[in-house]
Amino acid sequence: MTDLHARGAATGAGDRSRPRAVLPALCATQITSWGIVYYAFPVLNPQITADSGWSTGATMAAFSLALVVSGLTGIRVGRIIDRRGPRTVMTAGSMAGVLSLVIVALAPNLPVFFAGWLLGGLAMAATFYQPAFAALTRWWAPDHVRALTIVTLAGGLASTVFAPLTAALADHLSWRETYLVLAAILAAVTIPAHAIALNAPWPSAASSPVDMAASPGAVARSRPFLLLTVAFTLSAFAMYAVVVTLVPLLLERGYTTAQAAWVLGLGGAGQTLGRTLYAPLARHTGTTVRTTTLVALGALTTAALAVTPGPYGLVIAVSIAAGMVRGNLTLLQATAITDRWGTQHYGRLSAILSAPAMTASALAPFAAATLASVLGGYPELFGVLAGIAAASASVATATSARGRK
Repeated sequence: MTDLHARGAATGAGDRSRPRAVLPALCATQITSWGIVYYAFPVLNPQITADSGWSTGATMAAFSLALVVSGLTGIRVGRIIDRRGPRTVMTAGSMAGVLSLVIVALAPNLPVFFAGWLLGGLAMAATFYQPAFAALTRWWAPDHVRALTIVTLAGGLASTVFAPLTAALADHLSWRETYLVLAAILAAVTIPAHAIALNAPWPSAASSPVDMAASPGAVARSRPFLLLTVAFTLSAFAMYAVVVTLVPLLLERGYTTAQAAWVLGLGGAGQTLGRTLYAPLARHTGTTVRTTTLVALGALTTAALAVTPGPYGLVIAVSIAAGMVRGNLTLLQATAITDRWGTQHYGRLSAILSAPAMTASALAPFAAATLASVLGGYPELFGVLAGIAAASASVATATSARGRK
């Protein structure tokens, strides 16, 4: 295969337009957008249900709706970015995110609460990783892996920064007041950052490594693309189900809530560590081999969690290893299009690739809880999830584009 990453190492930044403010701006906006629009909700949801009387299932359904909407509308967002660049769509997305949180905060009833999260899904599509990846892939190509890694490392701090901040605000304010404060922070950080820092010429896409990239419709209908979509969807379902059910698994095995929380949190630290290893991995492995290996490692670590009741230190080690794999899978998906079909239609193709995976991740919490009940426990659930991840690895073996391994 033609190693885009290796070529990037030899290509100077002066070969393409790389506005200096873009990378730090997107780091700041990814931390803030993810931290406020996404991670604040699980912190505030118990207070929301207690105060409003709405069921947890109903509020979770509203949030899941936002994730589904984000995946579906992301395709249109990707097309816009491919043609015009990220500035307008990401700035508008920031504004939509602020408005959505205000609607959620002021919602007098459940339908308005749903409407707020519906708008929130549009904001996610326009401000989260996919549009940021599209921007960096065009501005930084072919050395885009370094830029993507930096932004995902920053994004990984979103929960670290905003989960405690949200909890601290909620200790002194109502959930409605907390959301209004967070909306003000979101407006102050992301709107000017997107409007000012992304105001740079949008370069033409680099030449594509295969001629199919000239027709995004042909790529999206091709067998490698469809199989890659299936592989990432199955992997995403298994990965998100593991994250949301890890604490119940450990509680079922007799660990305390604090111990379980530490296992989950250290797994997040492993995710950040894993992302630092992706660039060397990309330089030394082929596209299909890398995809299959990482997805298979996801299956292996999930199986390890299923069969490892203790000791506690070993459980932590397995969780960190699982987190490292998850961190690599984020960058694997971010680079999947460029590795196979180039950068010309990255925004559109990446969004098409991600939409089913995002939908699967939105459904994972409900499906995992149901499966655990049917199967008789969380260890059994993790065994099934390992099988799903293994199936995705099997599908991934056939995802090379025109012989590119």
